[in-house]
Amino acid sequence: MSVALRNAQGAVPLRRAPLRRAVCALRAALGASRFDVGVVCAGNGLMRRLNGAYRQRPEPTDVLSFPFHQVAAGELPRPRCRDEYNLGDIFLGVEYIHRQCRLTGEDFDGVLAVTAAHGLCHLLGYRHNTEPEWQQMYQKEMEILEELNRLTGTNLRPLTAGLF
Repeated sequence: MSVALRNAQGAVPLRRAPLRRAVCALRAALGASRFDVGVVCAGNGLMRRLNGAYRQRPEPTDVLSFPFHQVAAGELPRPRCRDEYNLGDIFLGVEYIHRQCRLTGEDFDGVLAVTAAHGLCHLLGYRHNTEPEWQQMYQKEMEILEELNRLTGTNLRPLTAGLF
């Protein structure tokens, strides 16, 4: 199935091909290759509006996920028809991420891939509101990032390291 990638911001130059490859590899590592996923690269304005509307936090953020299905962590959706082979949409706060990378010196493309991994996990029911949920999500992020690292020769780590 497909990864629909849209760049809805103009503030940060974006190389879409590496991000698309990373999302495809991460989706495969999750066992979800047969599902479509949408990825929108957004600026601070859009992220602020979405974060305010859906999380009551009117500030930019790095990632927001909007799942098509409600599933328990670690379960794949069970579509009943072709139109339901959709994981949902991930909004990457590209402008926000880029600023953080400039402050920390981290690799922008790598952080985009890690952030996409985090968003994909959210689409599949993983959360990090409690320590047990965080441990489960962190473990899944490690697992899929290790596969991406193996394929790309990188050394990417989950966003949620040290959350609890």
